[in-house]
Amino acid sequence: MKHEVLKQVILDQHEVIRRAEIIPRAITLHPEINQVVTGLRRAGKSTLLYGLARKLVASGVDWNRIIFINFEDERLAEMTAADLNDILAVQSEMSDQRGYFFLDEIQIIPEWEKFARRMADRKESVQITGSNARMLSREIGSTLGGRYLEKNIWPYSFDEYLNAIGTPHGENELIETVAHGRVLAGCNSYLKEGGLPETLRYPSKRDYISSVYQKILLGDIVTRNSLRNSHAVALLIKKIAETVMREVSYANLYGNLKAAGLRISKDTIIDYVDFITDTYLVFKIYNHFSTFSERETTPKYYFADNGLLSLFLTDKKSALLENAAAIYLKQHYGEEVCYIKSSVSGLDIDFYIPSEQTAIQVCLDLNDQSSDREISNLLKASSLMHDLDRLIIVTSEGTPSKHPDYPEIDLIPIDIFLLKGFA
Repeated sequence: MKHEVLKQVILDQHEVIRRAEIIPRAITLHPEINQVVTGLRRAGKSTLLYGLARKLVASGVDWNRIIFINFEDERLAEMTAADLNDILAVQSEMSDQRGYFFLDEIQIIPEWEKFARRMADRKESVQITGSNARMLSREIGSTLGGRYLEKNIWPYSFDEYLNAIGTPHGENELIETVAHGRVLAGCNSYLKEGGLPETLRYPSKRDYISSVYQKILLGDIVTRNSLRNSHAVALLIKKIAETVMREVSYANLYGNLKAAGLRISKDTIIDYVDFITDTYLVFKIYNHFSTFSERETTPKYYFADNGLLSLFLTDKKSALLENAAAIYLKQHYGEEVCYIKSSVSGLDIDFYIPSEQTAIQVCLDLNDQSSDREISNLLKASSLMHDLDRLIIVTSEGTPSKHPDYPEIDLIPIDIFLLKGFA
């Protein structure tokens, strides 16, 4: 590859980094720890790298030692794994001192992991980002051989969202009426618009979120996997969005698509779901009481960002409420988060955290008839699962309290839950 082109890409990226607006997040990267940073597109991975690059420059590192390459730059469209070594050559031409390498969306280059391993073996400082979960597959992980730490980045948490819009939310603000009202207003926006950082910059937030979704659909799913039926993928994502709050099997999804006039095989649906989850657009949680095969074939799906889910739902506040709770729990408890559903006992619990011995239901309105179902399921779980310590209902509003009729049940409004969890 022509070195002048690569140099120009790097120098142009320096200008992007200089101009970038960087809002501090509760995530840190260290230049002496090589990391693979993955997550949903536009969740803020590149901006984290920008922050680290600027911190290095502020500490005295010359810009020519910052080798930041965005592999989605159209000037690198023909780059192959064989060209990656040119990055080292260009770095030595730009500076005779050690370089700091930032390789953004490198998964576009097939077999990139071999180059990344060699960089680590050379004791180079390397930060890598990508928007595909297969970057951390067993095969790639074996090639990297433990030379990189893995870090998954989510869109803004509610705490980060409030920081970004400048809404104070300390203990005093959560008590004082007017200040708490601003927090609640922020929560309502967060539930509908999600936490993709750049959403805050756009007057038409839905248009921006839609553009991100189209990039995920057409670029990260359809083009990357060489799929010909983009309509089928788009309809499958819509059907998954409509199942949020309940478990769904591949057979159910097959039936839904067939009813919509699409005839694709169940095996194709399984492949498509894998491609969709690979992009971090959705994540799964499993039934605590299921067998392994049932867990894999009949999970519950949630979207990694409420704004993206909102594209598919009309007046579905309950789904947005539960999805936001699922995101919080997934961020804090990872693969441990599950749900409980049993045809034998009749149990139906939205979320269960085994290590915390906590069962959680999400209920939009405690005055609604559905709240009776949520309460009865919690009480039944408590009688059947003797290790349960906490019974919680997450509500759309109110103040943290005990249920007036069932004091063993804690009521936590969604804004407090998203800030503090259930500690």
